[in-house]
Amino acid sequence: MARDPQQPGGGATGPGREREGAVATQTRRKAVVPPHFKVVLYNDDYTPMEFVVAILEQIFGKGPAEATQIMLHVHRNGAGIAGVYVLEVAETKVALVHKQAEDRGYPLRAGVEVE
Repeated sequence: MARDPQQPGGGATGPGREREGAVATQTRRKAVVPPHFKVVLYNDDYTPMEFVVAILEQIFGKGPAEATQIMLHVHRNGAGIAGVYVLEVAETKVALVHKQAEDRGYPLRAGVEVE
């Protein structure tokens, strides 16, 4: 049975040998970075500031000082960014905010915007 020169270990191009004139190339693919989205909290006149700070700490993993700064920004400016995530994570965090606010009877709203 004849050996196929195109197969490893076959013909004149055994392991460790290259065919004459052959150039080994490897194509590199660039990693595609998924788009990111901002989770925005919106101010209202009824949700307690302490609850917003707790949401920022529990859902968004902010420390007490950073959570307080974000809450005050939301309070003074009408809206503020709680975090930036890929779409699925951002949507999940918005759903968690709405669920916890609804469970407590607060009208706190959050949304997702393109970064």
